[in-house]
Amino acid sequence: MKILLLCWRDSTHPQGGGSERYLERVGEYLAARGHEVVYRTAGHTDAPRRSERNGVRFSRSGGKFSVYPKALGGILLGRVGIGTLGGLDAVVDTQNGIPFFARLVTGAPTVLLTHHCHREQWPVAGPLIARLGWFLERHVAPRVYRGAPYVTVSQASKDDLVDIGVTAADITIIGNGIDPVPASVPTLAPSPTTHLVTLSRLVPHKQLEHAMDTLAELSPGRDLCLDVIGSGWWEDELREYARRRGIADRVTFHGQVTEDYKHALLARAAVHLMPSRKEGWGLAVVEAAQHGVPTVGYRTAGGLRDSVHDGETGLLAADPAELTRFTARLLDDAALRTRLGTAAREWVTDISWATTGARFEQLLRELAE
Repeated sequence: MKILLLCWRDSTHPQGGGSERYLERVGEYLAARGHEVVYRTAGHTDAPRRSERNGVRFSRSGGKFSVYPKALGGILLGRVGIGTLGGLDAVVDTQNGIPFFARLVTGAPTVLLTHHCHREQWPVAGPLIARLGWFLERHVAPRVYRGAPYVTVSQASKDDLVDIGVTAADITIIGNGIDPVPASVPTLAPSPTTHLVTLSRLVPHKQLEHAMDTLAELSPGRDLCLDVIGSGWWEDELREYARRRGIADRVTFHGQVTEDYKHALLARAAVHLMPSRKEGWGLAVVEAAQHGVPTVGYRTAGGLRDSVHDGETGLLAADPAELTRFTARLLDDAALRTRLGTAAREWVTDISWATTGARFEQLLRELAE
């Protein structure tokens, strides 16, 4: 099959994250199975217009908004034999807030991949774009894709889709996989300081200020610090927030790091904090779990109710005060922390991208047939 994957970003984009990695791993699996896979996405600084990685052909054009009409134009040209997007057997349209609406222009069967609904995230885009975006996501997309197959990554995200009018029978849950821990992970120098860690894009809806508040509340009487792994346009505001809270010397912004160093930082941590407002799943949760590090996050964050088994592999809080209280509980109760971390590590051994890819391939085959 020739399969087109549509996504506003890829993992090389400065703002790329877990949802982009999900689609790329699916594409790599499909390519390894002999399918022709094209990943159409936005361009960004220093990214070539066309490239290939692990069997997937990347085609980049457009920016934050223009990526959508340019991709649709490419599909229309492909239908008349112009360009690289012709002869498609299946299309995966990713809805990161809004989809590409590829179903309107492609003659190929189309799957809508939605990691989570964005009601809580739209306000950061500004009042006008927020209203338009939520209108498209809440009212237009469910009508355009009525009767089409949806894929999402958690039961919580499926429930959200049903709430906006998507038929439950049309939704398939295909969970995330996980990359193996690198063969060689550096051992960081021993430190008397206890490390908290957060692995996240630095954007407002990730609410990393709550992790800093937890650090500030618990630091008196404890030798604590916070490792922040990741980058994003909200970093300057976060640095200023740490300064105002008086904990700038206890927060380390590591930025984008190599995979082996990322895992070294995770392995050193006592607790992983994920105070995000909304997650489709929470890939960082299972990456921390690979090292026996439990996560504390919010029950209201959606997909965390699937990636964190509350009271078994981590703890889910109701509000910022409880986030701080639960973190203190884990720091002060080594036996509980070890029990949750061990259970988390055992659970993630059954998670793989091969399973994710195989389920996606089966769905696409059935759809194409």
